[in-house]
Amino acid sequence: MRIALAHLDPVIGDIDGNVDALLEALARARAEGADILLAPELAVCGYPPRDLLLREGFVEACERAVLRIAAETGDCCTIVGAPRRLEHGGVANSAFVCRDGVVQAIADKQLLPGYDVFDEDRYFRPGQRACECRLDGVHLGVLLCEDAWQARDVGGEPDRYPVNPVADLASAGVDLLLVPSASPFNVGKHARHAAELARLASRHELTVAVVNQRGANDDLIFNGEAFVVDAQGRTRFVRGEFEPRERSIDVVDLTKDETHAPHVPEDHGTRFRALVEAVEGYVRKTGHCEVVLGLSGGIDSALAATVAAAAVGGDRVTGVMMPSRYSSAGSLDDARALGASIGIGDLLELPIESLHSEAVAALAGEGATGVTDQNIQARLRGLLLMAIANERNALVLATGNKSELAMGYATLYGDMNGAVAVLGDVYKMDVYGMSEWINANPAAGGFAGPPIPEASITKPPSAELAEDQFDEDSLPPYDVLDDILRRLIDDDQSVARILEDTEHEAELVHRIARMFDIAQFKREQAAVIPKVSPRAFGRGRPWPIVSRDGSRVPAPAPESSPDRSV
Repeated sequence: MRIALAHLDPVIGDIDGNVDALLEALARARAEGADILLAPELAVCGYPPRDLLLREGFVEACERAVLRIAAETGDCCTIVGAPRRLEHGGVANSAFVCRDGVVQAIADKQLLPGYDVFDEDRYFRPGQRACECRLDGVHLGVLLCEDAWQARDVGGEPDRYPVNPVADLASAGVDLLLVPSASPFNVGKHARHAAELARLASRHELTVAVVNQRGANDDLIFNGEAFVVDAQGRTRFVRGEFEPRERSIDVVDLTKDETHAPHVPEDHGTRFRALVEAVEGYVRKTGHCEVVLGLSGGIDSALAATVAAAAVGGDRVTGVMMPSRYSSAGSLDDARALGASIGIGDLLELPIESLHSEAVAALAGEGATGVTDQNIQARLRGLLLMAIANERNALVLATGNKSELAMGYATLYGDMNGAVAVLGDVYKMDVYGMSEWINANPAAGGFAGPPIPEASITKPPSAELAEDQFDEDSLPPYDVLDDILRRLIDDDQSVARILEDTEHEAELVHRIARMFDIAQFKREQAAVIPKVSPRAFGRGRPWPIVSRDGSRVPAPAPESSPDRSV
């Protein structure tokens, strides 16, 4: 038996375009003699469709699209995902088993995740039993994504769900389990998927084939991975994360006793490729061609610009240097060097000194000192970037990192301006790690040599918004800060737990926790943040803006925040 795995990149809601891609994959699968074509979860409408499912006629249009695909199947059994209207009301997240021109069976997703970025329990009703059918003597079972993972791929509790669809199908004697998936990327998940599939296949003595969606939709990134694991737990085929897109399908011949070495991703490299996927997908799917971002000569803007150039091509990136009286000559030199190394199409220099002076003069009666003065500079830069983007029909990319967003060390309507916050889910220390990685592997981004100037990596970080200003004037060293933030954010640890498990100073942990909490109002207004970690800011972390943490141990009286924006 030959299985074709289609790693498709759907546009949410583009039913006709997605069906065309499915039919192209089907034609290739039939031409290569595939017996089965397995497409990703909800491939007809794209994942996640969210409130589009509530729009009148949308589900019915998806159902008609399934019939159109079924009519073209011939003898190639095609598993295609789409929502379907249930007879007694509600909608199911379904996979349709199509062959010989008709739908022969339907699998409804039984386990509907409602944690992290998932909200399937808002839209769908759970399936009541597993789907099994026979194809040329092979006993097939079909499950959708979470039905197989059962939250184990994200460290969930084994008993989160009351049923075990894999065990049910194994008890029914299934030989081959087919799993269409749309599992959002985060660093490390691919390895967990591989381990979980080996465990499931060997424990239940069945062959498992999985294909995941490819591409990016809004803040979610999908890695396009695919696996076939046999009943002994051996990997018969693996497509790694973000592999080149030369083909829309991979065909695996189960009659050949071949094994593949597991794909072992490198965290910084995988994170870089994921962000390239996110920027490329957002720009292309919104119908834009160009991006604009500010270049300060610092490490964050350098890495964000490098990701952008790898995603859309350097010739479609406009970099804007906006020096003030506080900008160093070295920073401008670093920005120019970066522009040359990544092939930026247009590098502009727009000094803000005169605008800054006029703004301060206009506020003479109110005062414009300290943080106010710093925010004026950041907002003037944001104004210029947005104006350039408007004129060029381009998208602004924000360049701040996760550590800054966590601490409120960012200016609303200034450096937070943008369509996509490229590094919004990347801690500062990982910014350094990614920069060193792409410099060591420039070909991975399409660059002839190391793209990021060494000085951008090695010099002390500074916003350059005041005389002799450095980040450590207001923040602890980033390795210390990031350790505390990972515990607060990724692990949801309490202050008491952090103090118990680490040697960080109590006053420092309390201060960071307070600054983190009061900056939530900024994060609520941030640009789209591509998710690359288990706990990203945005829809996966719905936090109240105004709140108190009643679990917190008593702390000293709070200091005023060194927040750069009000």
